[in-house]
Formats: sequence, structure tokens, C-alpha cells
Amino acid sequence: MRYFFHIAYNGQYFSGWQKQPKVKSVQEVLEHSLEQIFKVTIPIIGCGRTDAHVHASQFFFHADIAIDFDFDLLFRMNKILPYNIAVFDIIQMEGLPHARFDAVQRKYDYFLHTYKDPFLSQQSSFYLLPKLDLVQMKAAAKLLPKYKDYRPFCTHPDKYEHTICNVMDADIFINERGDRIRFHIASNRFLGKMIRILMGKILKIGKGELTVSEFEHHLATLEMPKLLEPAHPTGLYLSKVTYPYLNLAPRTEFLSALEGTKWISV
Repeated sequence: MRYFFHIAYNGQYFSGWQKQPKVKSVQEVLEHSLEQIFKVTIPIIGCGRTDAHVHASQFFFHADIAIDFDFDLLFRMNKILPYNIAVFDIIQMEGLPHARFDAVQRKYDYFLHTYKDPFLSQQSSFYLLPKLDLVQMKAAAKLLPKYKDYRPFCTHPDKYEHTICNVMDADIFINERGDRIRFHIASNRFLGKMIRILMGKILKIGKGELTVSEFEHHLATLEMPKLLEPAHPTGLYLSKVTYPYLNLAPRTEFLSALEGTKWISV
């Protein structure tokens, strides 16, 4: 029987979602928890791959569990898992839906703050840049849905069958005090480090080191930038994943607060 698991995790102390040799990954920890419970290896497939230190306020994976069980799996997993991974829902599915390939939209949010705050160090990226040109940053973000090929804004573009992404929405928001910024983007898919690379370029625009026209030139011509310079991973959240048959609201109150009414459009 196939199950979808609705989870969230703080990625600060993980080397990303995907299982890799000699490093700690979210996938490995989850598979180990299932093995502890069922006493057999149960592989899992995630809805995507987040980088090291990147968070997910909503994430899905699927697992095929052939063993009949009558205990509260949700309770047992949350007892076993570390504090930085939470399971919210376990949903029995009909047929063989796929957590990765069936997703039709993924939303990410990138948070940064421009003043030093020790309590934000694992939640948002710190950039001591109090005089960013937010109007130009917003203009760059609003260009993104107009283009489809993101070859210039990813690592190793040749490893993909294609670099087309259907970016549905992108915008810049700021809090009322003007010292915390949120970059929001939604697409059917993302390429390697694409969001962090885009954020890095948008920050250069905010600093006056890159014009919006120069940024758009790469989108229009697919010319690779000389330097990609991705933004820091901390502060990036996979915040929403949508399926044709499953559209759950994120359960994390923390990110809901960050995304709330205190954020205003530039």
C-alpha cells in the first residue's frame, strides 16, 4: 500500500534532503525511523531535493508499506524523529501516485534580514545591506514569469533533459520596518540552486551592481553569467507543494507568521 507523508523540517543541520554517503540527510533519518518501526528497509521518494541547510515548511514523500499495522504510525514516527523533523499527516493513497513526478506546483520563500539578530540566524539569511533598492529588485522578480528557460540560472544545466520551468509567480515583499525581505517564487519545477542563484542576482540589483536590463538579458538570450554567486542557503524554504489530487495547507505556524500581513508589497 502506498502512503503519502506530509512533513516539515529545519534543514540547518542536514546536508540536504537526498541520502548521500558520509553525511546526514533528511531522507536517511526518515528511512531509519521507518526501519526502526517496521524492522525492514522501506525506501522513500521525496517531492524534490533541497540543498544543505535549506528548510521545508511543507514536504511530501511516498513509501510503499506492505506490512499490515494497527498502531498509530504518526505518533511513533514523531517520537523517534529528532526535533527538527515533524510528520503532520500520513495519507493512504489509491494506486501508485508519485510524490515527485505528480507535483504540479512548488512554492519557495527566501527570507533575509539586513540587521544583525542572533535569533534569526537559523531562520533567515543575514546581509548587512540596509540600503537595497527594493523597487529595482521587485522589477527583476516580476520579470521571471515572462520567461520559461532558466538555463543561465542553474548549476550544471547540461545534466537536465531541458531547462524549461513554468514560473507562475515571483515577487519581493518587505516588512513594515523595512529590514526584512521575502522573495517568493512558484513554479512547476526548479533547477539546481536556481532560486539561490536568482536571489543572488536580485541582491546585486539591489546593491546597484547589476541592472534590471542586464539581468533580463540573460533570461532573453540564455547567455550564462560569468559568475553565478548563489545566495546563502539559510533562509530558503520549500513552502508549498501541490498535486492534482492533494492540496494541503502548510502546518507550520512559524512560516505562516513570516508570510502574514506584516509583509507588504514593495
